[in-house]
Order: sequence, then C-alpha cells, then structure tokens
Amino acid sequence: MLTKIPIHQLRLGMHLHALEGAWIEHPFWRTRFVLTDPVDLQRLADGALSACWIDTALGLDVAGVDPSAVGPPPAPAAGPLPTVRSLPQPGPPGPPTQPLKAELQQAAAICQRGRRAVNSMFREARMGRTVDTEGFLPLVEEISASVLRNPGALVSLARLKTRDDYSYMHSVAVCALMVALGRQLGMDDGACRAAGLAGLVHDVGKALLPLEILTKPGKLTEAEFTTVRMHPERGHALLLDGQGTTAEILDVVLHHHERMDGTGYPHRLPAAQISRLARMGAVCDVYDAITSNRPYKAGWDPAESIARMASWKGHFDEVIFNAFVRSLGIYPTGSLVRLQSGLVAVVVEQNPAALVSPLVHAFYSTRSSMPIPPKLIDLARSGCADRITGREPNTDGRYPNVNDLWVDPAVLRKMAG
Repeated sequence: MLTKIPIHQLRLGMHLHALEGAWIEHPFWRTRFVLTDPVDLQRLADGALSACWIDTALGLDVAGVDPSAVGPPPAPAAGPLPTVRSLPQPGPPGPPTQPLKAELQQAAAICQRGRRAVNSMFREARMGRTVDTEGFLPLVEEISASVLRNPGALVSLARLKTRDDYSYMHSVAVCALMVALGRQLGMDDGACRAAGLAGLVHDVGKALLPLEILTKPGKLTEAEFTTVRMHPERGHALLLDGQGTTAEILDVVLHHHERMDGTGYPHRLPAAQISRLARMGAVCDVYDAITSNRPYKAGWDPAESIARMASWKGHFDEVIFNAFVRSLGIYPTGSLVRLQSGLVAVVVEQNPAALVSPLVHAFYSTRSSMPIPPKLIDLARSGCADRITGREPNTDGRYPNVNDLWVDPAVLRKMAG
C-alpha cells in the first residue's frame, strides 16, 4: 500500500517508492528501494524535499498516518514513445577505473587530436570533397576508451574550449557526451561508439556556412539565423556519399535540432518520429553549446545550464535528459556551488550514488568575504556536516582562475597547444 509521509518520518527499513518535488532536488539516481543506510536517511533529512511515498507492502509502515488525508499517489510517468520502446532502464555505469587527475592528462591529448581531425573534416567539406566518416573511427575509439576510464574527464575538459576553437571542439565534446550518455542508458560498446561517431559529425553542415556568420561576435540577424538553420540539411546531403555513414548517423545530423513538442527544425517532427539517437544528440548539442564560450557570449555555468535545460518543457525527451544528468551530475565538474557553511567551492568530481553530494574544492568564505586555503571536501562522506545549498554565480569574474582548482593549468596548456 502506498502512503504519503513527511520526510522527517522516514525510518530505516521503509521502502521508498517516490520522492515529491523537482527531480533535480533528489539526492539519488533511483527512488524505489528499501532504506538501509543511515547516510541515505540523513541526505533526505538534509535535502530540500518535504514529503515522499512509501510502499508498506515492501517495507515498514508508520503508525498514525491517514492515507486518505493526503490525496492520491503520484501518477506514473508516461511510458516511452513508440520509437524508443526498446530503451532499457537507465542505470549507473561502473566506477571509474582511472582517477580524474590522471585521465585529464590523456583527455587533453585526445582533445588536441580531435580538434585537428574535425578541423580537417571541415576543410575537406569546404573544398567540396567527400567526408569519410569511417576515418574517424579510431578517434571515436579513443574518446570512448577515455569515457570508460573516467566519464567526467574528457566531457568536462572539452567544455573549456576557446571562442576560436568552438566549431571544432564542440564536435569533440558532443562525441564524448554522446558516449557517456549511451553508457548511462545501458547501450553496449558498439552502440556507444556509433552514438559518439554521430556526435562527432553532427554539425558538419556548418562547414558550408559563411565564416562571417559562424564567427560573428554579435547577435545574428533573422536572415543570418535562417542561414544557420540550414546546416542540418546541408550536412545530411554532404554525408550521403561518404564511406561509413549509416542511416543512424545521417538521422542525427539531420534531426539533432528537432524538439519533443514539434517546434524544432528543419522538419518540425512530432515526438513519435524523432529517433532515440536524435533525442540524445539534441540534449548533448544544447548542453555543450550553452556551457561553452562562443564568439557572441560567454558560456553558462554547468550546473546553471542543467537547471535551465530542466525548465525547458517540451524541448527534450525526459527519460533521456534525466539519464544525461545522471551521467554528468546535477552539479557537473567545474560548477561553482555555495555550501551550507558559507563556503564557495568548485565541483571537482562526482559521487555517482549521490548526485547532490560531489567532491568539491572550497576556496572562498562568504562569511569573511575572503579567500581561504583551498580544501577538498567529500560531501558524500559519512559524517560530513556540509552540503550544497545552491549554485554560486561568478558575476563579472568574481572568482577568477576557478578552473585551476579542478584541472592542472599544465593540462589546459597541453590541450590548447
């Protein structure tokens, strides 16, 4: 029997069925399980949620709660649409096999090679030559291997592209994001590599757009934006004659700007006609675009970007977007956050079992309005009294050199070299 209770009435041995409130506030990647760990109980008590549902047939009950007084249980989530019925239940991938710091060194070298490869692809396309997607398979294999060793390294590092590098590094970043998302969705290695290859070439049509539009430092005119919106169709036509370009890849190239509410482009497809890979491409493309420095604007903070994307109703497939957040974290690596203690910190690594409790580097006290010696805090550690209370804006560069707290400056120089 499902019973709604206040969070403070939760006890070990109860079966948690559903958490009320915005999913982004949930401290777990799953919600249906028996509470056996006091740390999990404390996370719920410390969180922003006020109520939950328990299943008394699968766990302990609470005496004195009148279920008729609290309304009906939450409606089940809508089932997947016909095109994604085979989508497996998302689950967490295995733990990283290499520490973030070590993987960042390798990821920087991969970013260098990736930038050169995509630059070459764009150059070939501008010269009217056929683009051979098969030739990118070794690079995709390298990116996939890096994501397997530590999913947070390359996807976080690739976000730190320069304005001049955006067109090329965006493709590398979307490739890595697609691989990480595919792993989170339970796709096998071959399917993850296919998703990564689709991500690597998804924007090849932009190679055929005027450079003065792609690099324009100000807002585009309506006519210029109309030209930009042609890139999916131009990329699709460009790849039709290439080697190793599958129907799935072509579909991502053509439809990664379609939306679930049917307002996307180029074809305003209804949700039922948007494939799973195109839905994945839409999420990965937008996230990297809004977190990156562009010719006309500075990128948003990663955690702010996740929160904004979550608010865009009708834009993304909810199942895929939720899996995307699990793959990155609610507060992705590099996010600025404020702690309950008044400290400001940057997220340096994720705790996959506790999305709201990552490893952070605290460096500033809002109570004294002064920097402090940087200190590493594992917010998921048993006994840790601190927690994240929200995102911290970096208005007007108030906190310079934040990236140096989670990635060695030598790694950044290596990536840019």
